[in-house]
Amino acid sequence: MDRAVLLRYLGPFIGAGFALAVGAAPIGASAAGPAVGGAVAAGASAAADTLFAGARIPDANYWVFVANESSDLVSLVRFGPDGAAVEDDLEVGIMPADLDGAHGVRVSPDGRRVFVSLAHGTPYGRLWSYDTANGELSDSVSVGLFPATIAVTPDGGMGFVVNFNLHGNPVPSSVSAIFLPEMVEMARIETCIKPHGSRVNNAGTRHYSVCVGDDHLVEISVERLKVRRAVKLTPGSERVLAKPGEASAVRADSPVCGPTWATPAFDDAHVYVACNKHGDVLELDAEDLTVTRRFEAGKGPYNLDVTSDGRLLLATNKGAQSVSIFDLGTGEEIARVPTTRPITHGVVVSADDRYAFVSNEAIGATRGTIDVIDLESLELVASTEVHHQPGGIDFWRFEPAK
Repeated sequence: MDRAVLLRYLGPFIGAGFALAVGAAPIGASAAGPAVGGAVAAGASAAADTLFAGARIPDANYWVFVANESSDLVSLVRFGPDGAAVEDDLEVGIMPADLDGAHGVRVSPDGRRVFVSLAHGTPYGRLWSYDTANGELSDSVSVGLFPATIAVTPDGGMGFVVNFNLHGNPVPSSVSAIFLPEMVEMARIETCIKPHGSRVNNAGTRHYSVCVGDDHLVEISVERLKVRRAVKLTPGSERVLAKPGEASAVRADSPVCGPTWATPAFDDAHVYVACNKHGDVLELDAEDLTVTRRFEAGKGPYNLDVTSDGRLLLATNKGAQSVSIFDLGTGEEIARVPTTRPITHGVVVSADDRYAFVSNEAIGATRGTIDVIDLESLELVASTEVHHQPGGIDFWRFEPAK
């Protein structure tokens, strides 16, 4: 859809808070005040929090985006020599009387765009695209029911959004495949019940997601936009299904994986799956999808990320207010880092593998936080309060501190 037409249609619903000025200073250009044409919401931090006592002072500034699901704000958080702080907030959504539910966030490989999934709709959700240079809305596209996690191919051409269908009937849902340069849905690929945890391998050939309601890992061919394989993740009896969507009998007293996330290894040789209900993380061989190792985590492992050097695997423990850090060489959990607030949700590693950034939803009217973990000392070194129910998080960029 033409951007002018889109904004003309949405204008009456968006309100003044979304009027992002053309030619505004780049997002994050200054910590002294709003850089996005006045779109910074009241309550954004004006000064950075201090580093925790004993923390090593970073020699660079790092920026991450985080979606605050119960505030309809996407926060830009900066971490640097003076600590962590919210630098800008983008107001998102079009519904005047209800939350749009900003759930997932993903930055394009070139850093020029940030994609946000708005889960609530009438009934369908949307994927929104923003220009990171000035915070302007560039385009959007309708997807399925309650879109959640977003994946982007390494060339930036395709995006995959899992349609979680949180509030719908327990029936198979789908993954929306989006041609990102034009924001067009190319296919809506049926997978299984409550898909979540969307990621593409580093070769850009395979997409992985899991299904909470079916205990499945699903592999999609990026070239063909079709399901390639699926794995039943019942603990102790994992197996590749004869055909995608195959039903399998499960006893009522059988253990359940309850998968919530899948992410490929740095070299695409393995896929890691968080078994939220079973308290562990699975490592599967990417060629035959057999389980090769299990990592015991805390209660309710939820989101995962791996360092680009293949050294560490990180898992947020949603039910234990902590992050488990595993040495992939030895398979051992080398640290379990407590977080500042409960309902620990997302995790992303910086491009230089130096820090991990963690979102904590918190409970009720309490604002959530973004925590920073030093991946050398394996300790929490900074934290800043954001808005309500921060969840989806992605790394944007870093630069040497001046």
